[in-house]
Amino acid sequence: MGDSRELPRFAALQVGIVVAVQAVVLTALSGRFGFHRDELYFVAAGHRPDWGYVDNPPITPWLARASTAVFGETPTGLRVVATLLGVATVVVVTLIAREFGGGRGAQLFTALATALSSYVLVISHMLATNSADLLLWSLIALSGLKLLRTGDGRWWLAVGAAAGVGMANKWLVLLLLSGLGVGVLVAGPRRVLRSRWLAAGIGIAALLTAPVVLWQARHGWPMLTVAGGISEDDGGENRALFVPMQLVLLSPVLVPVWVAGLVRPWRDPALRWARALAIAYPVVCVELVALGGKPYYAIPLLLPLVALGADPALRWLRRGGTARRALTGAATAVCLVVSVLIGLPVVPPPALDGVLLAMNKEPGEQVGWPEFTDTVAGAWARIPATERDTAVIVAGNYGEAGAIEHYGPTRGLPQPYSPHMSYADWGPPPDRLVGPVLLVGGFERGSPAAHLITGCRVVAKNRTAGGVDNDENGTPISLCTLTEPWSTAWPKLRQFY
Repeated sequence: MGDSRELPRFAALQVGIVVAVQAVVLTALSGRFGFHRDELYFVAAGHRPDWGYVDNPPITPWLARASTAVFGETPTGLRVVATLLGVATVVVVTLIAREFGGGRGAQLFTALATALSSYVLVISHMLATNSADLLLWSLIALSGLKLLRTGDGRWWLAVGAAAGVGMANKWLVLLLLSGLGVGVLVAGPRRVLRSRWLAAGIGIAALLTAPVVLWQARHGWPMLTVAGGISEDDGGENRALFVPMQLVLLSPVLVPVWVAGLVRPWRDPALRWARALAIAYPVVCVELVALGGKPYYAIPLLLPLVALGADPALRWLRRGGTARRALTGAATAVCLVVSVLIGLPVVPPPALDGVLLAMNKEPGEQVGWPEFTDTVAGAWARIPATERDTAVIVAGNYGEAGAIEHYGPTRGLPQPYSPHMSYADWGPPPDRLVGPVLLVGGFERGSPAAHLITGCRVVAKNRTAGGVDNDENGTPISLCTLTEPWSTAWPKLRQFY
């Protein structure tokens, strides 16, 4: 039989205040910087709804389309959905703390720790695939923990539904499921695997996942190609940074809390049923190190561990004297300031260079896109008016293409093309466009583009507004010539990463 003890009341008032302040702050700052390059890509993908894209399933582009359709195609309008996802994550993680018997204090602690952690601030401020992924991992964890605690097999339906939607957003959810599965097999309670509801949960997940998997299969599994490229290019660096990033991405001050969460189920017999969660995190970490995955992929599992460690952390504080509480308070204040500086646009763009961008490059990628498009428009004007009807703008990456697509029409620019990621599927340019090629950025040395797009001469260079040294600072813009029709050249130009 499962644990049928009554749980503490949900601290609705306290948690409600936390998420209300969270929503107000995120909304107030959502328009301070511009679109992130990934957001521009999601907006473009949202205008081309499909069951999949080269580098991600459809949920995030669909959310981008819905948010901008309702609230306007602006950074603030787009980020409404990111704010809502962040708020929902705080509530769900707080409910996880309640599953462990956490009362009002533990729930408030968990809500504050979640809302103010660096990683959550970053992905709640801007829309990323991680924004929905964090909520979906938390929902799977909550449903799975309810299943393990109560033994009620009907929770398999919720696990299956959340897993199916998770697969339609990011396939990393398979790591979470495998980690929890290993945890249950090793530490139990294994009786939940004998429930007839398990097959129903798997069926729901399969039904929700099927259109996404079929799309990938029809298109040659491009997401696996992208993942392989990331592992090949960045795998060594990801492995070297994996452990240090686990300590800082959430917040250094929370490390003792989630470590207490890892230990607690082994010390508290009443929480024996939660040992699968404590096993899942190291399992997922081992899988990611083996695959060369990015360190932040494992961070969503730390939040349930923070919820599990909340009670021990509060007891430790209560047992300590004034000096312990003062030192903990000072460390928390420092980490909070750092989290805000890293995760939110609270400093002007010129102040981003240096330490802040080294710790989190994403704010830099939200600066200067209108000015970037101005530079492209100036280069476009260098093409004689008689040749512009047959000229083509080709961007080297999806961020550049997304910026030109969004900001270009008001500057007299035509639809851009790019062989990068899903933009390659939205091309090629018509073969009738045989005029000059305005190449934004460039291609790697030795790539097929060197033989297909030739005679390039640089006519402009982008300088990012505020002097921010982001990926587009110094981007060259060249006038070039195409050597064969677009229909035959385009497949050779394609870039997956």
